[in-house]
Amino acid sequence: MKKKWITIIGSGALVVGIVGTCVSFADSDDNEIPNGTIRIEKKSEAEFPSMAKISMDQAIQKALASVKGQVLKAELEDENGSLVYGVEVVAADKTIMDVKVDAGSGKVLATEQDKVDDEEDDAGEENDRDSED
Repeated sequence: MKKKWITIIGSGALVVGIVGTCVSFADSDDNEIPNGTIRIEKKSEAEFPSMAKISMDQAIQKALASVKGQVLKAELEDENGSLVYGVEVVAADKTIMDVKVDAGSGKVLATEQDKVDDEEDDAGEENDRDSED
């Protein structure tokens, strides 16, 4: 009888462990951008241009080869500790695509539909605070 309960409890623990692993895997961010070739460790943004191996024009060309459209903006940025160009492209269907280009190799690391910019939200909050004064 004791062996039966140990087997049941052990099986239950195994099932709970497997389910927990599956749930945490499903919740993981599928949009994780792969690491680029240039690592940023405690560098200021002022140092980014001198660290890049490709120019912004080259990054824009790579982005446009990946997503046809017009460039809205491009900037060097720290993405998960790697130096990348973030290029926003307005596609023909008027969606804004965010293309991440490795600042070292020029490889397109990720392409995803852009979310609403936080800058617009911040500006709205500032206007709300100004009207409260």
